[in-house]
Amino acid sequence: MTTQRFDVATTFGVQARPGLEVLGYADASHPQIPRRQDGYVFRNALLRDVLAYLHDAGSDGLFLTGPTGSGKTSLITQIAARLNWPVQSVTCHGRLELQALIGQFVLINGSTQFVHGPLSVAARDGHLLILNESDLMDPSELAGLNDIIEGQPLVIAEHGGEVIQPHPRFRVFATGNSSGSGDGSGLYQGVLRQNLAFMDRFRVIQVGYPEPAIEHALLQAAVPSLPTEIVAKMLRVASEIRRLFLGSDSEAGELTVTMSTRTLVRWATLAVTFKGAPQVFEYALMQALTARAEPEQREAIHRIAADVFGDYWQAQAA
Repeated sequence: MTTQRFDVATTFGVQARPGLEVLGYADASHPQIPRRQDGYVFRNALLRDVLAYLHDAGSDGLFLTGPTGSGKTSLITQIAARLNWPVQSVTCHGRLELQALIGQFVLINGSTQFVHGPLSVAARDGHLLILNESDLMDPSELAGLNDIIEGQPLVIAEHGGEVIQPHPRFRVFATGNSSGSGDGSGLYQGVLRQNLAFMDRFRVIQVGYPEPAIEHALLQAAVPSLPTEIVAKMLRVASEIRRLFLGSDSEAGELTVTMSTRTLVRWATLAVTFKGAPQVFEYALMQALTARAEPEQREAIHRIAADVFGDYWQAQAA
């Protein structure tokens, strides 16, 4: 695939020094290039770190850790979408085996054929491999990626000893709600402590929830008909819910559910979808978040929202 240089400021809509460029691909037609979200707003520090890794991986992977719905995966895919960089994305789970990432024999038109998995395709063709929720996967299986991350060839014994030399543009990303050391909060069921040797092969960056100004822009782009005043109130509610969810260094959080950016957009979208209904903001909040909360926590969240929204809470959406 032919590479192309992209101007950082123009491509990502951020402030950057004149002439700063990043290498991507010229062909925008590959089916594995993520779909572009035109209203996406990049956070400068996170964009800088990912672009630095794409420029020179240095035999590392890049691990993005942060609370649920903070935009870990979308950060990678939206960068890839603008650089025409194909992505092989896998959602990990406790029963996922390394062999499924490498490839396996399957029955096709009556005959058994070897089909390369996302790891093999990404390494061979210079794609990005994204291991979503990687800390849910058995650490002994993930440890099998150690050599390929470092740039060693991938040997597929099951396919006649096929050897895949990693493409120079091959990159490995992993995301998780923990940073590989397990979940001390008890909020993320199934999270496993990862192998130290595996984690040692990754740079790690923290992806928190976006700043209010960025989330304000995201909401306005996603739901442009929602009044600015309502957007501001939704952001205040989200901030308070997150504060009670995350707790502090000395105290655990009081809530076991949180208002992620994903949930925030869902709430705003539903509020417009059900406009004209009585108590529309409460109704939309139930569907977006609180229907899955414990009754006491649901009541607490609705009290927070009612206090912030004031008279709007009982009113119909404009």
